[in-house]
Amino acid sequence: MTFQSLEYGGLLVVVFTVYWFLPRRFQNVLLLGASYVFYAYVDPRMALLLGGYTALNYFAVLRIQHDAENSKKYLIFAVTASLVTLAFFKYAGFFVESFTDLLGLVGLANFESTLKIILPVGISFYTFQALGYVIDVYMKRTPARHSIIDTALFISFFPQLVAGPIERASSLFPQLERRRIFDIDRTTSGVSLLAWGLFKKLVIADNIGIIVDNIFSTAQPGAAMLWIGALAFGVQLLADFSGYTDIARGSARLLGIELSVNFRQPWLAASPTDFWRRWHITLSTWLRDYVYSPLGGNRRGRHRTAINVAITFALGGLWHGAAWNFIFWGLLHATLVLISQALSALKLPSYRLPSTVVTFIVISASWLLFREGDLGFLRDNVLSAGTEFQLAAVLGVITLLYSLPLWLHALFDRPAFTTQLWERNDLSRAITLTAITLMSVVGIMLFRADTSAEFIYFRF
Repeated sequence: MTFQSLEYGGLLVVVFTVYWFLPRRFQNVLLLGASYVFYAYVDPRMALLLGGYTALNYFAVLRIQHDAENSKKYLIFAVTASLVTLAFFKYAGFFVESFTDLLGLVGLANFESTLKIILPVGISFYTFQALGYVIDVYMKRTPARHSIIDTALFISFFPQLVAGPIERASSLFPQLERRRIFDIDRTTSGVSLLAWGLFKKLVIADNIGIIVDNIFSTAQPGAAMLWIGALAFGVQLLADFSGYTDIARGSARLLGIELSVNFRQPWLAASPTDFWRRWHITLSTWLRDYVYSPLGGNRRGRHRTAINVAITFALGGLWHGAAWNFIFWGLLHATLVLISQALSALKLPSYRLPSTVVTFIVISASWLLFREGDLGFLRDNVLSAGTEFQLAAVLGVITLLYSLPLWLHALFDRPAFTTQLWERNDLSRAITLTAITLMSVVGIMLFRADTSAEFIYFRF
């Protein structure tokens, strides 16, 4: 079940209608049931995996909290079991194929792998969310919850189940445990956020995705077309993923629950370091808190800091997919961040606009590694001569036009505007939210793509 489907719309309407007539305890039961219906809609076997994660983490945190002497053993068991499960479903095929390729390189007979494993949608997201909960209980940052319903809902809450945001226990659990009261302003803003997210997905991402797919499916597109493809993919990815996040946050807000902001105008980043404070925020902060800091962070000298940054970004790349291009993409961003930090330490004069332009260009170029798994394809085309300059220019203009709503949103969705203009009083806020909703709906009706692809981050 996807956010842009009629089935999801029906599920959300039914849940919303019944939800506000129930007491808190039964609200959570309803949300839990809806979450499992949502996740098991295509393949009911996936519900068994989700239930297994819930049982593992529920009993692990209780033992960690109530058996201090053996708490580390329970932590290791829960973390190992979760990571082994993730590795089996997501990386087993990758490791087997890499091993067979290595045999061929050293002159030994290799074999063609027939290992085919279904990748459960969203497993990377809810694995990290569950791991964060277990680790936080062990570190005494949050208490273990005794309610199996609340724990199951924390791991499986359907708006953010398959593509985040990756929530922390300290943020989501208190909302699930307190009484929630219907609020018309929150409902209005939730609808507006949901409509804007659908617009980004159905109008921007899906239309630009046609351009991207055509370029990257061409055997020899040439350098000009390939670089336009990289630019277009950056637009598609931001619209697609932030669109999903907005739909998730809007859906949750209709139910009285606030999910974390996952994007904060990443195109306005003035450096690669700044970019990662704005892009996929819940993943970057998760990696910072549960990987980078435990490795020592920047507390053990420059060389160790560089190693820690490289490890963190390599794991972040591997988290996105079982392929070498994702690892190289992560290492590229580690290099960019280290260069950015080194330049910052020199305290050279800096200018916001040129820094932002350079950062945008560098990040756009990095999407080549994220989008294309065939490194030979990139090698052959990234600097090659091409003859499709006019077509590339036309596609570049089309991409720019479709990206205009994202640029306008980036410029106006800032505290200087939202607090002083949009949210100055109830009337201005209501007018703004209504206008965003109507423009999004009309835009979808007029300009949506003929077909809608699945959300890109469903693959991860």
